[in-house]
Amino acid sequence: MKALVYQGPGNTVWADVPKPAVEKPTDAVVRILRTTICGTDLHILKGDVPEVTPGRILGHEGIGVVEAVGSAVTRFKVGDRVLISCITACGKCEACKRGMYSHCADGGWILGHLIDGTQAEYVRIPHADNSLYELPAGVDESALVMLSDILPTGFEVGVLKGQVQPGQTVAIVGAGPVGLAALLTAQFFSPARLLVVDQDENRLAVARRLGATDTVNSATAPAAKTILEWTGQRGVDVAIEAVGVPATFEICQDIVAAGGHIANIGVHGRSVELHLERLWTHNVTITTGLVDTNSTPMLLKTVVSGRLDPTALITHTFRLEDVIQAYEVFGRAADHQALKVILTAESGG
Repeated sequence: MKALVYQGPGNTVWADVPKPAVEKPTDAVVRILRTTICGTDLHILKGDVPEVTPGRILGHEGIGVVEAVGSAVTRFKVGDRVLISCITACGKCEACKRGMYSHCADGGWILGHLIDGTQAEYVRIPHADNSLYELPAGVDESALVMLSDILPTGFEVGVLKGQVQPGQTVAIVGAGPVGLAALLTAQFFSPARLLVVDQDENRLAVARRLGATDTVNSATAPAAKTILEWTGQRGVDVAIEAVGVPATFEICQDIVAAGGHIANIGVHGRSVELHLERLWTHNVTITTGLVDTNSTPMLLKTVVSGRLDPTALITHTFRLEDVIQAYEVFGRAADHQALKVILTAESGG
């Protein structure tokens, strides 16, 4: 089969590799219909995730058709159309019993990280019963790819950990796909104001269409000063960091109100400075996290019902074999007005 193989920082190749097979009774092999590229994949290419070693097939999102199952798989059969979770969960270890699937003793974020991933024609899914979801009928399957990772990530790590509440003022620093996912799902809790910071005017325009009440371009205006002026110098109740660079975490520290929350989503490849010299008196809560995907069933229901529409996050579609070109577009998002790109296998239409 063909797959996108990581060969070290800044280097990938679309190459022939062995087709995966069932290795354990709890495995399934899935033929990929649609997958996508995540901002985390770009961090991998920058060398920010050293656990990813040369030879690894990238990707941790997608939908597909079950091609084979191990003898212990009971929820799925050959021919089922499934959503692949970015998190693999055994469902039995201590972490899984606490709902912390990202810290599963035999799973977590392993696809495209510690084992081969979804930017390929086929992928092996360990613990299939707990790591796949049946695709609902009649829903745009490209939109469902957003439920593999970014929607539960934005919701769980940004909105829930940030403890967004009705009537609050919430700032999302970073209007990339995961920041916009946080924007969409924050509206479940009816905050009074949703402020979005980015350096890309196109992304800020998308944010306004998706529900942002105010936006600031940090390339042309001082973001922290502007937001403090908007809030009468009080600051925001929740600051969600959705980029993963020191400058955006700095903005979050500058704008969080006393008693507020900083919820970090971004993948940080280098250290940031924590200003405890002024935050220690502010009763501020700082949270980090890797998505657990325990919200995926609920989010699926909201998409099926039409209450949540992730199609607005999709800007480009490529054939799977054109994944190198897709990375070039996604990696220069501002030049191409790109958000999420969908990679479609020919067999998937």
